[in-house]
Amino acid sequence: MENIELTLEHKKTLIKIARESIDSAVNGRAAPEYKIDDVILNTMCGAFVTLHSDGNLRGCIGNITAETPLWETIRNMAIESALRDPRFPSVSPRELKSVNIEISVLSPLKRINNLEEIEVGKHGLFIKEGFYQGLLLPQVATDYGWNRIQFLEQTCYKAGLDKDCYKQKTTEIFIFSAIVFGEKDLEKQRSDK
Repeated sequence: MENIELTLEHKKTLIKIARESIDSAVNGRAAPEYKIDDVILNTMCGAFVTLHSDGNLRGCIGNITAETPLWETIRNMAIESALRDPRFPSVSPRELKSVNIEISVLSPLKRINNLEEIEVGKHGLFIKEGFYQGLLLPQVATDYGWNRIQFLEQTCYKAGLDKDCYKQKTTEIFIFSAIVFGEKDLEKQRSDK
């Protein structure tokens, strides 16, 4: 997936799938079915769907690795983010218009031993220690203005571990990159034309 290229049309299709899937799920309808022939949209890769409402996080769920084609992962994770993120109540029908969708399409994970390889703003982090694991997308560090150490510490917290867990020899640290886009980005591109 390192070399995956998403065109504007790919992004529009994925946002449309996410939006229609959320609308259906929140209103108690079955997930929409799609016939997708595009090679890129059928690529097996991890992805997350993040929901914001009035500038606040409203849900975020994804798969780190490929389990289904990209379009299907987006459909499923959109529904999960809207209805099953344990941090939030389910999105209600009246909230639908205020929810903005952001999609992160992930590269494969790369295990690292040198913390200098982490580029804040480019890489996301996945930390694993025994049964504990935590992931933060690349845009999270940028949004909060974290440096590399703060990003590592926050990922340790996300895993339910001590903030210095990344220093332990038994802790595995992985980096990944992501293609990140959302409804607001696509609307801006349309208005710029």
